Amino acid sequence: MTNGTATYDFSGASVLVTGGTSGIGLATARAFADAGAQVTVTGTRASINDYDEDLRHFSYRQLRVTDTDEIKEVAASLSALDVLVNNAGNVKFAGEDEAIDVFEEMVRVHLLSGHHMTQACLDKLSESKLPGGASVVGMASLTSFMANTFVPGYGAGKAGMVQLARTQASLYSDRGIRFNCVAAGNIATRMTAPVADMPEFSADMLRRTSMKRWGRPKEIADAVLFLSSDRATFITGETLLVDGGYLYNQ
Repeated sequence: MTNGTATYDFSGASVLVTGGTSGIGLATARAFADAGAQVTVTGTRASINDYDEDLRHFSYRQLRVTDTDEIKEVAASLSALDVLVNNAGNVKFAGEDEAIDVFEEMVRVHLLSGHHMTQACLDKLSESKLPGGASVVGMASLTSFMANTFVPGYGAGKAGMVQLARTQASLYSDRGIRFNCVAAGNIATRMTAPVADMPEFSADMLRRTSMKRWGRPKEIADAVLFLSSDRATFITGETLLVDGGYLYNQ
């Protein structure tokens, strides 16, 4: 604890953050790097130089998470891995004429991609010497627990992540890997900006949120680091809700 701030030591650890070029993913990558980890981030653009954000402190891999061959290539390119953060995602609203296509894409992006990435990285994670063991952290959501008619596929994928972490925690307990999720509440990012600009949504969100504000990406990153650290060695198969008191505040 330094000046009231919890600190973690991930010196020498190898961390992969999918979708680590912006928002929660970038905040998580920066937090791990600040704690001494060697961090690899993925993004959809051809080069790290194609981003406005300063990503020079990270290794970079181009990845479309819906492409299983690219997932295998990224996993194979890593010499070691201690922490995998399945964060990559986007939001598409289900339109009347394209609901089925959008639903399937969202499930592939938010559920199947994390499953495939974990499977591709399983052997390297099993070899981790990280105190407390290796960790896989999935980025879940409030929609893992509550209905949202605007994003049914997104919600289904996020709900699946929670159940998948429970199953993987049991299935691979003998490999020294812990599986958890962080369920992010309403966090101010580029992805959430369109809904933040809807007065009716923002007013209702702030009314229901006990802390009366939007969350910050670093507040989610801090939860990811905790679950990946040796301070959470008896936590697996769990989902940590970080939402400022939204979900259970009626």
